[in-house]
Amino acid sequence: MNQNDILNITYPSMDVAREEVKHMLSERQTDYSLPRSLYNDPLLFRIDVEEIFQKEWLFVGMTSEIPQKGDYSTVEIAQDPVLIVRDADGHVNAFHNTCRHRGSRICTEHRGKVANLVCPYHQWTYDTKGNLLFAGTEMGDEFDMQKHKLSPIHCKTADGFIFICLAETPPESDFDEFLTSLEAYMEPYDIDNTKLAVESNMYEKANWKLVLENNRECYHCSGSHPELLNTLLEWDDTTDPRATPEFLAYCERMANEWDDEQIPHAHKNFGKRNRLVRMPLKEGTSVMTIDGARGSQKMLGRIKNDKLGSLRILHLPNSWNHMQSDHFIVFRVLPISAQESMVTTKWFVHKDAVEGVDYDTDTLRRVWDATNDQDRKLGEENQRGINSLRYQPGPYSKTFEYGVIDFVNWYADTLQQHLSR
Repeated sequence: MNQNDILNITYPSMDVAREEVKHMLSERQTDYSLPRSLYNDPLLFRIDVEEIFQKEWLFVGMTSEIPQKGDYSTVEIAQDPVLIVRDADGHVNAFHNTCRHRGSRICTEHRGKVANLVCPYHQWTYDTKGNLLFAGTEMGDEFDMQKHKLSPIHCKTADGFIFICLAETPPESDFDEFLTSLEAYMEPYDIDNTKLAVESNMYEKANWKLVLENNRECYHCSGSHPELLNTLLEWDDTTDPRATPEFLAYCERMANEWDDEQIPHAHKNFGKRNRLVRMPLKEGTSVMTIDGARGSQKMLGRIKNDKLGSLRILHLPNSWNHMQSDHFIVFRVLPISAQESMVTTKWFVHKDAVEGVDYDTDTLRRVWDATNDQDRKLGEENQRGINSLRYQPGPYSKTFEYGVIDFVNWYADTLQQHLSR
């Protein structure tokens, strides 16, 4: 049996495991890393899936990946296949990608275009709103087509971002407030007029929480990310306790330039889960390429100033993003098993930009391909060390790792809330 099989088994000890997790989280030392089993135990991974990834809002992709009616994309959330499709009215819908006949996946490709959704097994056919159109005369005269629609998934979009929630009832939170602000901050980019230039999918042998922890600090950057630090300033934002007077003065000067062009930039937090903040890159650089020069000759939306730095968008539990003047990068993390994750990175450019003329994909992705691989190695070694019988939770630096503290506290608080209901 492999670790993925755990998701398909009902354990008589699940109630005991849930109580044990609640106890661990209530007794854990704050500002310290988590107990070992929360990083590597298959049964507790199942609890993560059920209580976090099946109940919280997740980032899955961008609307410009499915720009036309009938365009679709697919994704798996810990073995749950999901279908995202633009319907005949232009709306983005999400469904469980399982036929209401005998459960086969309906769309088997990563992306595609359809007039209708046809199951390849027995040709049951659905429209892009999920209605069953054809099941064959073999089902008999009393068969009710209306009772066999595709199973819908809660889906929300905000100026290009697509979020889904697998729960029957999404959790109450400040999520809608975040989406409203996200729309305002994304306005300059005109996402409807962008396109996917290239993407990568990186398999990482580490628990999904270790992937997020690594992302939430730059304590490791100087020793691990030479390509990234050609352009990235290590300070997370103007509230960073390490921020120097020179850095704060630089931020203020750039903020005045952004104000002149009506580019949103103020730091906004929505609890510990969501954050919006625009930060400048190193002086003399424009975007996160190896030399800091523009990666595409066509600017996005109404943007004219290529020194916009990076609009950093955080969405827990599974996404961080960098919006820049000429292209933007989105990152998505999905759990596979207790010690395996998938990190997807996508680069977007103006829809009229021509590959080989206006942009080169190798240039766009060079920095983050290197950075992702460096982070993969760090995460995998972190996982191997945590698997040691001698591992015990260690202290985070409140100066360098406050972002990690925020993430782990969000995770612990959210999991406890769900387990207590």
